[in-house]
Amino acid sequence: MTQELFARYSFLLDRTARKVKQYAQHQFKTGDFDVTVDQWLVLKNLSENGLLSQTELANLVFKDHPTLTRIIDLLCKKGYVERIPHPQDRRSFQLHLTESGVAKVTELRPKILEIREKAWENLTESDFEEFKRILNTIYQNLDGQVIEE
Repeated sequence: MTQELFARYSFLLDRTARKVKQYAQHQFKTGDFDVTVDQWLVLKNLSENGLLSQTELANLVFKDHPTLTRIIDLLCKKGYVERIPHPQDRRSFQLHLTESGVAKVTELRPKILEIREKAWENLTESDFEEFKRILNTIYQNLDGQVIEE
């Protein structure tokens, strides 16, 4: 692949990723979600994984520790997340969703699905499979693991 072609495709990938994030952020803002996109990612991962350390959660949501700490602090103030002492390490905490957090995830899941469906409308199942194959190849090229969803 030529450098020019590579640059053009990289631009398209970056532009599309930014547009998807902007669209989601706008929907969160105008939809009275009471959380941001980044806060949603934390809630979603806690709901899917149960108790997590901050390090484990940081790896799942691709956030550095200071940023994640701020997000967790806000979610704790909102009553959606709680820090509990780690049973084997008194110096650390585990994070989990409160009942209010579980209710928030349940409330938002259908709205999040609508946002995702908007991005995918007009694409066929085979389009989606090919796109997933391409993204996984790019990810593997950068020494990652394939994520099945």
